[in-house]
Order: sequence, then structure tokens, then C-alpha cells
Amino acid sequence: MNGFTTKISGPFIVIGDVHGQIDLLLDLLNNLKKAVKDFDKRWLVFVGDLVDRGKDSKQVIQLVIDLILNREKTTGIMGNHEYVLISSLGMLGAERQREWAGMYKKIFSSGPTFSSYNVKEGDLQALKNSMPERHMEFLFSLPWHIEEDGHLIVHAGLFPDKPFKPQLEELKSRSFSTMWIPFFDDPELVSSDPPSDCPLTVISGHVRQPDVIFREKRILLDTTGGLSGNLSAVLLPERKVVTSDRGA
Repeated sequence: MNGFTTKISGPFIVIGDVHGQIDLLLDLLNNLKKAVKDFDKRWLVFVGDLVDRGKDSKQVIQLVIDLILNREKTTGIMGNHEYVLISSLGMLGAERQREWAGMYKKIFSSGPTFSSYNVKEGDLQALKNSMPERHMEFLFSLPWHIEEDGHLIVHAGLFPDKPFKPQLEELKSRSFSTMWIPFFDDPELVSSDPPSDCPLTVISGHVRQPDVIFREKRILLDTTGGLSGNLSAVLLPERKVVTSDRGA
């Protein structure tokens, strides 16, 4: 599962934070196949936070892996929930594990993830033992960004007051010695426009919105937060939205 694509070109689809909601994801994919004539020819990009909150994290991970294996143009990026999960499992070393394990169990709504792998809530060693190697490899290998000719897809956005190029280099480096998400719990900052020297439209999820937000250089598409509502996807370059609504 190594070697994720980080540069794409041509029409593409970005799917918002799934958070273990397998039913919504299946409905959304079904609606996309009906609504998008060239669905199989477009890149399909997952914006991160596949796990936690919803009850089917294991099934979501497996479905995305199956798509990557069987659909040539499928890729994704790492969300903060994936980052904290692999840190808590010790996959990034003892220091990261000490930093995040307690918080993952307490504040990340991780209980359903443990349940999806049929282990006791909070038992990180049992979770690691129960998680298929392919799932762990998939989570560890996810990139932190994807570039397209006019767009940058990241999980949570960019610092609006810092130069663009150093931030892009940090995303490319995937240096696990630092946490790359610059505004962990600041919805206002997450929703801000990119720095003035950024030449690309920045697309992200991370913070729940009532509807997909479109601005000149910003798109935000997490419309469930793993809590309620319809899962959304954005078609680019059309800037059109398809949701998981079964009546859509």
C-alpha cells in the first residue's frame, strides 16, 4: 500500500470526512456513479478522517483499500484521527504514543473503532493485534496532501498568516516529529482562506459545516462530522456537490 499518488490531473472528486459511516459512504458512491457519467475516469480523493465516531471504521478502511486496489484513480490523505490512531498504536514510536494514546481514548470518540475490530474499548494493544496488517500499512502510508493543477487537498487547511511554500514542503516531508495540522481545535482558523501567496484553491474537511462552502480559493466539505447529516462529495472543476441523500 506504499506509494500513494500525491499529484493528480484532470477532473476529480473529493469526498469529505467519512468517520466510520459505511452506509453513508456506500450511498454516496452509488449516487456518484449515477450522477457522474465519467465517474470511472475521474480521480477519487478521500480527504481524511475515515475512522472514529461512526460504528464501521474497519469496514470503511477495507472499502477504501478495495477501491485503491481495483480502481486505478483512487487516493486519499491522512486526517488527524488517522494520525492520532497510528500514534496511539505505537506505529510512530514511543514518544508519539505517550503523547496521544490517552487523548485518543478520551476525546476522539474512538470507542466505535475498537468495537468495529471486536476488541474492548480502550485496549490499544488488542486493537493493534486485531487490525489486519494491510489496514495498518494503509493508515501509516497515507500522504498529507494531494496537488492538482489548480487545487491543493489537505485535511484541515493552511496557516493563513504563514508563507505558502514552507507549509507545502512540510506537507511533502511527512515529518512525524511534528503535528502538521496547524489548528487542531480552532474552527474559525480552519475555515480561513489560504495565505495570500498561495496560488491554489485549498480543499479540506476537518470541521463540520452545515453545507459545502465554496469561496474563490477555499472549499470546505465536511458536512457530517461523523455525527449527523449527509456525506458530501465535490466534483471539480465543476464545483458541484453530490451527497449521500438517498432521495438525491
